[in-house]
Amino acid sequence: MAPRLGVVPTITAAAAAEGNIGLARGNRCVSIGHKTHVTNATLLALSKAGVTYISTRSVGYDHIDVSYAEAVGITVATVAYSPDSVADYTLMLMLMAVRHAKSVIRRTDVHDYSLNDVRGKELRDLTVGVIGTGRIGHAVIDRLRGFGCRVLAYDTRPTTAAGEYVTLDALIEHSDIVTLHTPLTAATHHLLDRHRIERMKRGAVIVNTGRGALLDTEALVSALECGRLDGAALDVLEGEEGIFYADCRDKPVESQLLLRLHRLPNVLISPHTAYYTEHALNDTVENSLTNCLTFVSRERHG
Repeated sequence: MAPRLGVVPTITAAAAAEGNIGLARGNRCVSIGHKTHVTNATLLALSKAGVTYISTRSVGYDHIDVSYAEAVGITVATVAYSPDSVADYTLMLMLMAVRHAKSVIRRTDVHDYSLNDVRGKELRDLTVGVIGTGRIGHAVIDRLRGFGCRVLAYDTRPTTAAGEYVTLDALIEHSDIVTLHTPLTAATHHLLDRHRIERMKRGAVIVNTGRGALLDTEALVSALECGRLDGAALDVLEGEEGIFYADCRDKPVESQLLLRLHRLPNVLISPHTAYYTEHALNDTVENSLTNCLTFVSRERHG
């Protein structure tokens, strides 16, 4: 894309860190990934190197202290990409969860072709609660309509097109499936905490393709282990940093919560991959470069 957009990028495989700030020297803008936390020391070093704009190739920015960045003269902006990538994946996880796909596949892998004692459910018979109705949440609701299920929605800023809005407490109490699509902020950290998880319908399922810390993982594991919840499908997880996106086959995984989740037959875990499609990645890179060019143009023209 660079030749078409008229830019000459400097690219490094390593994440932005104090040790490679020299690569950014002479550039007003840098584009970063979401996989690694950007420390305040790195932000300060970027500012001293002349960087005034950071485009993070993600819809969230919980990996960077935006307030500190602004304090040292750096503007931080996210990018938009196809919501269909995460929306499609979310629906896949819902279907896999209510049809007990993990245990079915595990049994067939060892040539056990008997039927599961636990029967699956059909989406049309269920109520699905969508927390967060931005672009991705809205796309999830559009897909759910085709399955004929009742959809409840919650957002601090409701939109008329999204469907049947209720309070967060009502959504939690009446939903058979709860799916999370809200940004991670101080206000939404552990949005589904122990108290709210305990108020969910017995036998409900939680799907999370948003951010791991939206969910109190310890409380979730407890509810799953005692049989209060029927399952969970998690593409994001608290403490995923340093584990997700790495090949851990030959090294121990130290997260006890992750290990407890893996042992449960009704829990699906994937490594923060819902967004990972050719279309979405194309959007992400192009929009990141375009945002940098727009910022520089505005800076030049006052």
